[in-house]
This record gives sequence, structure tokens and C-alpha cells, in this order.
Amino acid sequence: MGEVVASIKLLPAEADLDLEKIKEAVVRSLPEGARIHRFDEEPIAFGLKALIAHVVMPETEEGFMEKVEEAVRKAEGVGEVEVLMVRRF
Repeated sequence: MGEVVASIKLLPAEADLDLEKIKEAVVRSLPEGARIHRFDEEPIAFGLKALIAHVVMPETEEGFMEKVEEAVRKAEGVGEVEVLMVRRF
């Protein structure tokens, strides 16, 4: 069974939120079968940073990417979500 990795850009709901707490909330929110490969931080402006979550998931399950995206959107502290790229892992 193959895997894919999705790079998902997450903007905090508020500028002063702790990125570590957002990371923990995202990890907890993922559906079974998905896992975090790593997080990157991307500077935006005026000290604001976005998180790039690299999420590994099975490529064979229909609709799994939508489940991951929905779960990440509902994670505490996450404002906006943008899927940047999905590729084989």
C-alpha cells in the first residue's frame, strides 16, 4: 500500500497564538491512518508565522484527503487552511 504526503499551510486564528499548541492540536485532530511527517514554520509578515504541516496518509483510501483537511480545519487555534501540494511519499 502506497502513501502520499500532503503539505498543508495553516494560519493561526489569532496572531498571538502559540504555534506549539497549534501543532499539538493538529496532531490530536488527525484521523486514524494519518500522521505528521514534520512541521515547518514560514514567516508571513510582522512576526506572524504560518505552519506547514506535512501529513502522511494512505493513497488508496477514497476521500481520505478530505477527512484530513476537515480535521485540521477543526483543530483548536487553526484559522485558515490551504493544501499546497500532495505527492507520493
